[in-house]
Amino acid sequence: MKAVGIIAEYNPFHNGHLYHLNKVKEMFPDDVIVVVLGGNFTQRGETSIINKWDKAEIVLKHGADIVIELPYPFATQSADFFAKGSIQILKEMKISKIVFGSESNDSNQLTTTAKLQLNSKEYQSLIKKYLDQGINYKTAQSKALKTLTNISIDTPNDILGISYIKEIIKQNADIEPITIKRTNDYHDNNINEDITSATSIREAIKNNVEIKNTVPKETYEKLNNNNIFSIDDYFHILKYQILTNIDSLDKFQTVDEGIENRIKKYITSSKSLNELISKIKTKRYTYNKIRRMLTHIMCNFTKEEANIFKDITYLRILGFSEKGKTYLNSIKKQINLPFVTNFNKNNDKMLDLEFRTTCVYASILDESEKTKLIEMEYKNSPIRINKNGF
Repeated sequence: MKAVGIIAEYNPFHNGHLYHLNKVKEMFPDDVIVVVLGGNFTQRGETSIINKWDKAEIVLKHGADIVIELPYPFATQSADFFAKGSIQILKEMKISKIVFGSESNDSNQLTTTAKLQLNSKEYQSLIKKYLDQGINYKTAQSKALKTLTNISIDTPNDILGISYIKEIIKQNADIEPITIKRTNDYHDNNINEDITSATSIREAIKNNVEIKNTVPKETYEKLNNNNIFSIDDYFHILKYQILTNIDSLDKFQTVDEGIENRIKKYITSSKSLNELISKIKTKRYTYNKIRRMLTHIMCNFTKEEANIFKDITYLRILGFSEKGKTYLNSIKKQINLPFVTNFNKNNDKMLDLEFRTTCVYASILDESEKTKLIEMEYKNSPIRINKNGF
């Protein structure tokens, strides 16, 4: 039995994601589909508008066979670290292929670029040169690549795909990268058709614009049955964290290069998250990098913890199908990391961090919903989906 991997956040799971999942099933109809899923906080420093358990249930009902949580220390950091944790999980799960969306849909070019980034001293020298000019890392990468190859790769899925391929190479993983052409413009914040970006859907929800035609009915039902919120709604919690740690902000992960001084300067006068970000932003810091940084402060994720959490320490199964269960049984003797299905039976510091971040995520809900979500963290067993999708 073979397995194919998908890495995703599903914020939320929409028609484009469904297209991707269906293409994977069409390409590899006999393979088990293993999804590594970013949880309640995302790589862009956002909160997920649907909690991780509901996201796992939705994707299982649409054909995924195993859903494994990507732990917070990997799910909320740069593309390279996000990729490191994801590929570690997929390698451990013995998958033979990874399929990801790509703007260029050129896996050979992405592989060539990944090897250049890993092996070229000239490339690394150019990165340093551009960083010294005050340019952010993402732009420095793009400029260095353009200088050396006259190739421009600056779209998010391609950049993330390169990070996946670099980690496959670094981890000596026997995984083949396969691309699927991205079907929509990631820049578009407007809903113009049935397949659109997650960003545009979140923006539409915020502005009370109907999104029913852009998502599967299971997603739409979850959105209608849950409180909808975003990272902006946590600003009062973030502000409290900053003010109570005002003289030690640099202890938090990704708070580097003196930016804590700008945070100190503007936190009291800022009335919203967007206002704070706009005031502290410089050309060295992308909008997403600042959001990640502020999320780390809000969740009390420190550099000391980050230094401990260099590698995945467990495999947390959020759910599986009957086919997925059969696959898990077939590989369990080959797995080096422990499977986590019951929070109480484990003693893992990374898992403790996951619980803490869930408590932060749930903190703005009403008391009954807050209690329910927190209790799910240690009471829930993996979701089980039968062949009929229920």
